[in-house]
Amino acid sequence: MPGFGDILQKAVYLGVGLASYAGEKAGSKLTELRTEAQKLADELVKRGEMSTEEARRFVDDMVQQAQQQQPPVASAGNEKPAEPRRIEIISEEEDVSAKDAKETGGVDKLREQVQNLQEELRRLKRD
Repeated sequence: MPGFGDILQKAVYLGVGLASYAGEKAGSKLTELRTEAQKLADELVKRGEMSTEEARRFVDDMVQQAQQQQPPVASAGNEKPAEPRRIEIISEEEDVSAKDAKETGGVDKLREQVQNLQEELRRLKRD
């Protein structure tokens, strides 16, 4: 049976993997948006409806708006929180042996790493 540290470590890896995957997806979507906006701008320049400088600003504005736009809010009864739901693990064991005390130090390190990763993720979202 896997230990608490193994489960926590796998949960952290899963979270980091999901964040990485979401970042990659967002990047590919922004690239697609830039490509489509550039095609539209090129077409408008070709028709003479827009100058090349206006086209460049148009593409930049579209990408900037997409980066700043928040995901659509769900219906009032089904709103999603801004942060993931926090999970608290409560142990029913009251007696802590020396071995458990050593593992607790490892758990504290993992908690600190998770907290650091959460802070970094928040910082990246703001940038």
